[in-house]
Amino acid sequence: MVIFGAAGDLAKRKLIPALYNLKKSNLLSDSFAVIGVARAVMNNEEFRRRMANDMRDFATDDIDPELWRWLEERLYYLSGDFDNDQTFARLKELTARLDSERNTQGNYFFYLATAPDYFAPVVQRLGSVRLTREDDNYWRRLVIEKPFGHDIESARKLNQELKQVLNEHQIYRIDHYLGKETVQNILVFRFSNGIFEPIWNRRYIDSVQITAAEKVGVEQRGGYYERAGALRDMVPNHLLQLLTLTAMEPPVSFKADAVRDEQTKILHAIQCPPPEEAGRRAVRGQYDAGEIDGQVVPAYRSEPNVAPDSTVETFVALKLLIDNWRWADVPFYLRTGKRLAARDTEIAIKFRRAPFMLFRDTPVDQLSSNRLVLHIQPDEGITVRLGAKIPGPILKIGAVDMNFDYEDYFRTTPSTGYERLLHDCMMGDATLFQRADQVEAAWSVVAPIQAAWKAEPPQAFPNYNAGTWGPEEADELLARDEREWEQTQDIHAGK
Repeated sequence: MVIFGAAGDLAKRKLIPALYNLKKSNLLSDSFAVIGVARAVMNNEEFRRRMANDMRDFATDDIDPELWRWLEERLYYLSGDFDNDQTFARLKELTARLDSERNTQGNYFFYLATAPDYFAPVVQRLGSVRLTREDDNYWRRLVIEKPFGHDIESARKLNQELKQVLNEHQIYRIDHYLGKETVQNILVFRFSNGIFEPIWNRRYIDSVQITAAEKVGVEQRGGYYERAGALRDMVPNHLLQLLTLTAMEPPVSFKADAVRDEQTKILHAIQCPPPEEAGRRAVRGQYDAGEIDGQVVPAYRSEPNVAPDSTVETFVALKLLIDNWRWADVPFYLRTGKRLAARDTEIAIKFRRAPFMLFRDTPVDQLSSNRLVLHIQPDEGITVRLGAKIPGPILKIGAVDMNFDYEDYFRTTPSTGYERLLHDCMMGDATLFQRADQVEAAWSVVAPIQAAWKAEPPQAFPNYNAGTWGPEEADELLARDEREWEQTQDIHAGK
């Protein structure tokens, strides 16, 4: 494994701890090695010491000295600039040496933990020294982190640049949300349970809500966020990935392309309204100062590296419609934002109400809807809400929540969310990684919203206080359809 950007946050916080966890689960071969590549000047010993120190802060569990020693002695470091041909010539020499010393057999995967501007140049230089070449005896793969472009045109350009050097089967576009157990369980939950699959359609489902909420602000990423914003940062990848797994048709198998074919069909089926209508179906917001967990936090415009008059959105809410037989007229509501009231990522399926006529001459004045909630983070699990009679001589109905928690039931071990994804890449399983056509289709969904917002800049930023659930317009988006946002994280937490 070659990590470009090995001196950065991603390597120390996620990648190295994930590799340690894979070793702990006995999922790394003895012929495994890691090469870190970055500008910082270090030798192998200094790199190993730095990673050992970082592991004390970022390991997900107690460190076994013997297991860490095994991984540590397989860590190597190469100092060099990513735009210098000599860096790649020396990398080729080092990989060849490790083939001999560690018996890695020529199988390499390159992880680009770098700024997106380096994706294409690094790949081109890897190609120029023939490190991307495959044959029947060994494989070469590339992993890149989002964002995959910043609009449909840049996404197409990036795909074209990568494919000048690599074949599509060599490219693994990673989305760490898909490393979550609950996300992976969506397909198993849907297609292995006979009580849910028959009702997973417009006849029984009223609406779907997908929330990815964060308490934190932009922290030290103000410079990046000023270029990206919540729409680009979260919607074309994380949220639309969750939507496609929720809405897709049954694939013919669990093979990577069979699953991704069905996901891509959903993206193509999402209505693409004109910009004026897209503007009505999308809400944007920017957080003001407020209070979270008893602490006063600053406005977005007061964060480091953020313009004092910034018009970048930190909150997005969308209404999407899918034009196919299963989901016609079922709205999918998406929202994501910084500095919200809770850290919570979930998919809430709201079912249609049962007919009321049976209860007409009883004290019951209305029936609530059943709902199914897939909790993705921070507490992974599933909640089902049912109606039940409240004990007593008078007929009253109360809501009953049935909770399933992964940690309580399966005694799952702590993880970074990257273990499954890194292992899948080593094994050549691309199911949880995006294909080029998926990326472009996702940006096509976002394009009308980008056009609408470009034509009409926001007038009222900041428009929500930190510690709330976003701007009032987000509530109005659902109120127009006589619906409201589900606040289900409190239920899962037992509150």
